[in-house]
Amino acid sequence: MTPNKNHCIPEQFLFGQVESRPVVVNFKGEPVTSDAGLTLIAELDRKREITSRLAACFKDYRDPNKVLHPVHSLIAQRIYGLIMGYEDINDHETLRHDPIFALAVGKVINSERESFTLAGKSTLNRLEHCPEEVISRENSRYHRIECNSKAIETLLVELFLESYQKPPRQIILDLDVTDNLVHGLQEETFFNPYYKGYCYAPLYIFCGKQILAVKLRASNLDPAAWGLEELQRVIKIIRLRWNNVKITIRGDSAYSREEIMAWCESETGIDYVFGLPENNRLTQLSQSIKYRASQEYSRKIEPVVEFFESLFPGTPDLKKDAAEFVDNSVWYCSLDYQTLDSWSRSRRVVTKVDYSDEEVKTRFVVTSLPIKKIPPGKLYTQKYCPRGNMENCLKEQKLDLQSDRTSTHTFAGNQLRLWLAAIAYILMNAMREKCLVNTEFKNATIGTIRTKLLKLGAVITILQREVLIEISSACPYKEIFAKIYEFLSRLPCPG
Repeated sequence: MTPNKNHCIPEQFLFGQVESRPVVVNFKGEPVTSDAGLTLIAELDRKREITSRLAACFKDYRDPNKVLHPVHSLIAQRIYGLIMGYEDINDHETLRHDPIFALAVGKVINSERESFTLAGKSTLNRLEHCPEEVISRENSRYHRIECNSKAIETLLVELFLESYQKPPRQIILDLDVTDNLVHGLQEETFFNPYYKGYCYAPLYIFCGKQILAVKLRASNLDPAAWGLEELQRVIKIIRLRWNNVKITIRGDSAYSREEIMAWCESETGIDYVFGLPENNRLTQLSQSIKYRASQEYSRKIEPVVEFFESLFPGTPDLKKDAAEFVDNSVWYCSLDYQTLDSWSRSRRVVTKVDYSDEEVKTRFVVTSLPIKKIPPGKLYTQKYCPRGNMENCLKEQKLDLQSDRTSTHTFAGNQLRLWLAAIAYILMNAMREKCLVNTEFKNATIGTIRTKLLKLGAVITILQREVLIEISSACPYKEIFAKIYEFLSRLPCPG
């Protein structure tokens, strides 16, 4: 229903009485925000120049004399929204009037309360979405902002390199693919039976908790598609800065492909550790280690079973009960293995056998690391198993930063959304690894950091000479806020 323009909102609302005192409500209070912690993110971003460098990867064809919202302001507003939990562009119809976001992107607000409106959903949408019929952004009427894909991809690697004060001796690059389910008619989406839905299958490259690459892919591609190309691109940039760093590439069985392994073997200072799917020949080669694991397990469980039989004679399932008190027998060994056709050479395969009363689990890993350098047990537990940490990084991307909101129609627009989520992750990870390193939040998830340190209620008072943000005195994390501020104050100002 369209409201009557002549209808006036009452100055105050009178509710019932509490202990003979009436409850009065009005809209005359100072502006209040629930996102006061955004000031920390904005200051970190200003000192590290992350969103400003991302903005430099865009070409703006708009008339400078008519631009109300520069590209940097648009990008910062969008990324800050992701960080604060506003993943939908429609959220910015409300956020455009929020003074804390205005301050974060550098808009001037004053005591006269003049309009400081930020970009709305339509303007932000033109940044991310461009219709197929628009061939030239320069000649388009509405979609006149264009991104340089190669520059953004390079920026992700450069931000990773700059996070180190000095070159490390060695690094491990993790590859993995995840699913971005879609619910519309997005370009290049297909039904994937593994993920049981229509989706994209973006490829990620991480080093520890730091993101180096994210490439949107159609879900009908091979899981290893673009893997070698992205590795070559990323490592080329790394080598320009860190010429002598040793690199280990790690991934699951999807990446144990001849072209990837052969390229690693042809390069100096590059090794790999990949999972390997089980087959009949590997099962046959691992029979001896399975036998030794079964013998060891029998030696451990037999005394326990005999003891139980002396206490509970004639009780069924004694062996099953005894197994609860006996550790599994875990054995490792190295094999020389070569496929009949797909591999060009014999390679080292590490086998893990986990023997228990109920089942025998066998896992295989192929590697270029020689046995003289690292024994099979250490290789599996210290080199391969930690790749599971990348799963947590992907969960943060999807659950805390909504990187799977690839819901715009065009493939290019959804790729840009992935990059924006990646930059938001880089900002939050910099907060965690630099500002929170000596606090209880050093290993916290992005969602936890947002809830406890960024989602802070505050009253905003706009004075003649300053803007006062008064956070609630009941905030339980004042000391940590002060530590973050102390660290940020030590960072040099840009320029």
